[in-house]
Amino acid sequence: MKRLTIALLSGAALLAAGTAATAGPAPQSGADTLIPRDKIFGNPSRAGGQISPDGRHVSWLAPVDGVMNVWVAPIGNLGAAKAVTKEAKRGLQNYFWAPDGAHIIYLQDAGGNENFRVHSVDIATLKDTALTKAGDKVRAQIQGVSKLRPDVVLIGLNDRNPQFFDLYEVNYKTGATKLVMENPGYGGWVTDNQLKPRFAFQQVPGGGSKYFRLGADGKWAEVLTVANEDFFTTAPIGFNRDGTTLYWVDSRGRDKAALVKMDAASLKTDVIAGSDKADIQGLLTDPETYEPIAYSVNYLKNEWTPLNAEAKGDLDFLKSKLPGEVSIVSSTDDGSKLIVAASAAEQPATAYIYDRKAKSVTKLYETRPDLSAYPLQPMWPVEIPTGDGKTLVSYLTLPPGADANKDGKADRPVPMVLFVHGGPWARDGYGYNSAHQWLANRGYAVLSVNFRGSTGFGKGFVNAAIGEWSGKMHQDLIDAVDWSIARGVTSKDKVAIMGGSYGGYATLVGLTFTPDKFACGVDIVGPSNLKTLMESFPPYWRPILEGTFYKHIGDPSKPEDLKRMMAQSPITRVDAITKPLLIGQGGNDPRVVKAESDQIVAAMKARKLPVTYINYPDEGHGFVRPENRLSFFAISEGFLSKCLGGRAEPMGDFTGSSIEVLEGAPDVPGLAAAAPKPAAAK
Repeated sequence: MKRLTIALLSGAALLAAGTAATAGPAPQSGADTLIPRDKIFGNPSRAGGQISPDGRHVSWLAPVDGVMNVWVAPIGNLGAAKAVTKEAKRGLQNYFWAPDGAHIIYLQDAGGNENFRVHSVDIATLKDTALTKAGDKVRAQIQGVSKLRPDVVLIGLNDRNPQFFDLYEVNYKTGATKLVMENPGYGGWVTDNQLKPRFAFQQVPGGGSKYFRLGADGKWAEVLTVANEDFFTTAPIGFNRDGTTLYWVDSRGRDKAALVKMDAASLKTDVIAGSDKADIQGLLTDPETYEPIAYSVNYLKNEWTPLNAEAKGDLDFLKSKLPGEVSIVSSTDDGSKLIVAASAAEQPATAYIYDRKAKSVTKLYETRPDLSAYPLQPMWPVEIPTGDGKTLVSYLTLPPGADANKDGKADRPVPMVLFVHGGPWARDGYGYNSAHQWLANRGYAVLSVNFRGSTGFGKGFVNAAIGEWSGKMHQDLIDAVDWSIARGVTSKDKVAIMGGSYGGYATLVGLTFTPDKFACGVDIVGPSNLKTLMESFPPYWRPILEGTFYKHIGDPSKPEDLKRMMAQSPITRVDAITKPLLIGQGGNDPRVVKAESDQIVAAMKARKLPVTYINYPDEGHGFVRPENRLSFFAISEGFLSKCLGGRAEPMGDFTGSSIEVLEGAPDVPGLAAAAPKPAAAK
């Protein structure tokens, strides 16, 4: 029942899938050890662990011939694990157990186009059943799965109208499909544990949304509104078992989103918990009643608060037994066994099976076991003040040798990469971060900043970004760079800017609006023109444009908005570029289409400005295939080494990658030799 994700890119998806372990020579110890890129950006050895609803099996994602697939093993015999899916090119990223514990359901798209299809596979026979039809412009999304409706999964499909998702019950064993409800024009559904639509919402012009309730007469009636100021910080998150109570994270009447329960009949609400530091973002529920038993608040780090004695006992036990931050990622239907993950900045996630009755934890796997042989760096949460009185929760990683006493303060200035998150309605957080570890190992300080517009810090912080693309949002990044220089982390001539999606836009803004602040920039799938960005979104984004993007960025059909949007677009300031730029693009990207990169590259070429432009025709909004990830970060490493002077592993070759070097191969050391030659030149 989660509503449509509207961030350009959420979290660290651009660096999706993490690292794989590959055979090689034993690493040397010491701070000068160069960590091979394939240990950081290849496939993980295992990831995405889950336990079956009946507790008889565990599952995870792992490579088959270099491609991520779902593996399943009996819980007492992990050595009998077998791959149950057969993807041969593009690794799977999303899967879950069906309620019967005998089927896996997974989603897959074509080359990153995000037109997902849904499949189920019988773990015993390996029979694969398509639950939705393949279509170039049809997208499927999982609306609900419930043990109370154990034979079906509720799927949303936009096959009738590309803007709206109709609801279908699909038997995941046979593929039989039943239409539940056509969508009359809602941007999202709220369904209960019987997989019945109960509420729906619709964005309204000018911002915010209206919620409608389905009555016993089969008619929808408007029952409540969420103002624009609360849109990013207010959302329903689930019903209790019998559907009488709907739980929300809710910022209405307050700044920080609280955990709230609403009587589904009377609509009366009561606050369960809240925080004055940050929004409530995580929730654990009782496996029988579906009522909240713990919640988390993430300010500098993620912290869990139990709501009853049993949850407190579990959380205390896990904290005492496992290092770093602990998260619960999967549970049996009866809650007797859980999959939990423990991680820290210097420790990629390790998954465990937690038996609640026996009070025991058993290691399931390490996601990146080879990295234990290499020196990883601490991540330091820092609070950076802005010029107008805000506080930016940020994360700093220093390279080996730059912080001898490990106090988080640089002993000497070093080159720095400002790594900007996507979204912008997302956030950076504490923990293992592949980009931070890679860049720090190459000799750079790395700083990630939760600039205004980032989520999790209250609605005031989000709404302070309205109309401020390239304005105060960018000034926050500049304030963070100045803070780093003032504290001796780096020097003013040794700062690069890098990021994906909104972070790519921020990179282009950095080189066009504040070119003296940065030595170079790496833009990954970043928009260059806010007008064409808004006009290019896929149809299923249209229902949420008026109340969200138009409010925060602008409506290109309004002359006054368009004037400001173009003034905030890097494409209009290409003449200001004086520093090297590397651009990476996915040819199938539906969020930031290839034309966004094409147009700024064309403008730079027309002005004879150097730019290196890399395209992957089989990728979308980020690089999923490890061959493509490894090639792009090899190029980025060479590019940054030339710009900032850090270390670089030899580029190697790009075997298996779809890479197209469209411009600027000679500007990156080693790229011209490594790049595939055009067909006529072979």
